[in-house]
Amino acid sequence: MLAGTEKNLEPALAAVVVPYLGTDLVSAKVPVEIQERNQHLEVSVTLGFPAAGYADQLAEEIATSIQHVTQVTKVDVKIHSKVASHSVQGTLSPVPGVKNIIAVASGKGGVGKSTVAVNLALALQAEGGRVGMLDADIYGPSQPRMLGVSGARPRSRDGKSFEPIEAHGLQMISIGSLVDEETPTVWRGPMVTQALTQLIFRTRWRDIDYLIVDMPPGTGDIQLTLSQRVPVSGVIIVTTPQDIALLDAQKGLEMFRKVNVEVLGIVENMSTFVCPDCGHVTPLFGEGGGERMAAERGVPLLGRVPLDIRLRRETDEGEPSVIRETSQDLAREFREIARYATGRLSLRPREYKGAFPKIVVEEKK
Repeated sequence: MLAGTEKNLEPALAAVVVPYLGTDLVSAKVPVEIQERNQHLEVSVTLGFPAAGYADQLAEEIATSIQHVTQVTKVDVKIHSKVASHSVQGTLSPVPGVKNIIAVASGKGGVGKSTVAVNLALALQAEGGRVGMLDADIYGPSQPRMLGVSGARPRSRDGKSFEPIEAHGLQMISIGSLVDEETPTVWRGPMVTQALTQLIFRTRWRDIDYLIVDMPPGTGDIQLTLSQRVPVSGVIIVTTPQDIALLDAQKGLEMFRKVNVEVLGIVENMSTFVCPDCGHVTPLFGEGGGERMAAERGVPLLGRVPLDIRLRRETDEGEPSVIRETSQDLAREFREIARYATGRLSLRPREYKGAFPKIVVEEKK
């Protein structure tokens, strides 16, 4: 180590604030390793969330900060990500093959929750995460069409479990993949909750960092089942700026708080209308509603998504905006939301229940 580097390194790192963590590298206890090689420093930083789109900027900020407090001529910074399992409600154990489950919910329908969910999943994948998508809307599944896999059926190797369907690199399962698209699921509550638990626990998820659950609207059977039986690391609430949507979104938020599920933040969808002809921006549903709700409820506003015809058109075509070259401005917004949500989650306590084998004590005969 060069003279003075070890002593001065911590202040240099403390000067680098990561917006997705809401604090600096030292306060967030981000793992940092440093080696000296031929008057150069090699620094390795490991974030607890995927951040491929932010890595170069962060590396440059760290290198600049270190050079200000040391005499090294070159600082080479590498940014890595390592996603851990985080605490869930109650004594529930993790789902095999899944590190974290993030629910995307709303208090009412018509706020674009499914569109936000699918683009969020693809944004997390673009940032470097391994991601799955569970369509929990048993009555109105939309993810097969949004992901371009309508008509695809999951395979079963043992007659008891499902292999997830591959869609744009995501692992996906939906009741819409098990029944015809035109067939209604006319089921009572117990059948619906049983279907949800089977989709989650009987799908052979493969090493997923984040399983995004597209929830149905409201605070009914599916939401209660999720909170009581499924280990959820956090929930994202989707709303529009309009007052009536905010009232219902607040009910959804408080429901998850009552069952001890961490609310990661709020996404304000349809924040503004972007005219497809002239590009003029109009706040059709009011302004600042999501921000006010976030402040009142003490949770972050993760981001705002405009009412843009491309979002509707591209999800209808089975290629959501995050993966379309012509919609990279929308993709940037979703990737920002993804980093803020998982950055906040990375600060949560770790989950260790799935890390240890079950111990069985037997009486020796």
